[in-house]
Amino acid sequence: MKGYLKRDDDFQERRKTVANLSDEELKIKFWELAEVIVNPLLKMAREYTTPSIERSVLLRMGFSSLEVKPLVEGAKERGLMGKGVGNIVYRVSREKGISIREAGEKLIDGEYWDMALEIFKEGR
Repeated sequence: MKGYLKRDDDFQERRKTVANLSDEELKIKFWELAEVIVNPLLKMAREYTTPSIERSVLLRMGFSSLEVKPLVEGAKERGLMGKGVGNIVYRVSREKGISIREAGEKLIDGEYWDMALEIFKEGR
């Protein structure tokens, strides 16, 4: 098989670190290692967003492409992008006891942004 890299089989060597663990211990070790891998991804997802990501979230929430622009712009203007625009719409809807759709429409009309600022200022 010309052109293929040969991989040294070091399975037995690597296996030594877990060979004496019980099934339950292996399961715990697996989830510990999975957490080490996934935690940085979760941190990035919590801390970083872009207008494109926020538009995508809003589209999946049922808003049209024409509706998402003023929602994303409204969040950017108020420094709320990091909170997630879909989350802002959701939290306003929950706070006001109205549908997500209605909350989004009100935000598009310029209403409830002060409430959104209060919600996220207080960290509720």
